[in-house]
Amino acid sequence: MPNILDIRRRIRSVINTRQITKAMKVVSAAKLRRAQERALAARPYAQMLTNVLKSLVARAEIYDPETGEPKHPLLAQREEKSILLIVVTGDKGLAGAFNANITKAAIRFLDSKTGKNIDIEAVGRKGRDFLRRRYPAAKVQTRSLAELEESIDAESEPVERAGTTQITGEHVGILGKVEFAQASALARSVIQRYEHEEIDAVYVVFNEFKSVIAQRLVVERILPIGQIGRPEVSMAEEMTEEEKKKAKEAAVSAGVGMRTTEGASEAASQFGTSQVDYIYEQPPEELFRALLPKYVSIQIFRALLESVAAEHAARMTAMDSATSNATDMIDSLTLVMNRARQAKITKEIIEIVSGAAAM
Repeated sequence: MPNILDIRRRIRSVINTRQITKAMKVVSAAKLRRAQERALAARPYAQMLTNVLKSLVARAEIYDPETGEPKHPLLAQREEKSILLIVVTGDKGLAGAFNANITKAAIRFLDSKTGKNIDIEAVGRKGRDFLRRRYPAAKVQTRSLAELEESIDAESEPVERAGTTQITGEHVGILGKVEFAQASALARSVIQRYEHEEIDAVYVVFNEFKSVIAQRLVVERILPIGQIGRPEVSMAEEMTEEEKKKAKEAAVSAGVGMRTTEGASEAASQFGTSQVDYIYEQPPEELFRALLPKYVSIQIFRALLESVAAEHAARMTAMDSATSNATDMIDSLTLVMNRARQAKITKEIIEIVSGAAAM
């Protein structure tokens, strides 16, 4: 028979745990609302930039008429011998299978590129720790984004590879408050390596966020640029119906809306689509060359913003499930305690009756 005092102590422990998980759920819900607003706020700029580039493509010669080769190096298609993979995970745990699913997708992508040289840029502590245990770091000093931005224009010396797959960059602590300058510095470093033909393609694996119940894990190619405004998704994994149901229940109980990040700006989506001969202050070719790197930067910035929102949504759902499980455990332990107490009372009554009968 279990000790009643031990059961009561365990019940108090589970109650304290439930209070913590409930508080974490509320905090994640608040952070999710802010992350959604940030993702929505970035949509009009990204949409306008995309449509300006589409407009310039129709009015500028981006390919050489004689050779057919692209005039901008970011459009050059090469055989994928060396690949850069940007893995975007979270800095913290307690988010269910959020980080594990991203690292698994990264491993599947790496397995599909067997025999190629792959460099990894790990964004987030969880992905960094996982990948560091499996792959060696490149024999160069790991730099922060601030140091990376200062050294972008510096001449890079060739270094000996640590292996076929190696970690060339670690970016930890930038997801607490994502800034465009951070994404821009990373994009400039990636663009420099691509223009110098150190890498032949750039992929990013992250959790794409549309709404609480509309998320998918994707591996998206950002370089070379194919068709502007149309993401080139190599792998995609949708949420299951059970995951959508749990996420919806958690969002409803936390008061989080199902607002989607799609269609954020109708005015921006209309720019450049009409058949009008726009007059640009600079030549269209010059504008196109200047704006194309910004397009890469906004793609990385979008990946970081949506990954942060998806992480908060996953943590909110996980904490909601933990709170429900704690409540069920408390009910179960309370039932066991009542049965033990009733058995103890019954035993004492039997002993009293037996003693009275013996006298």
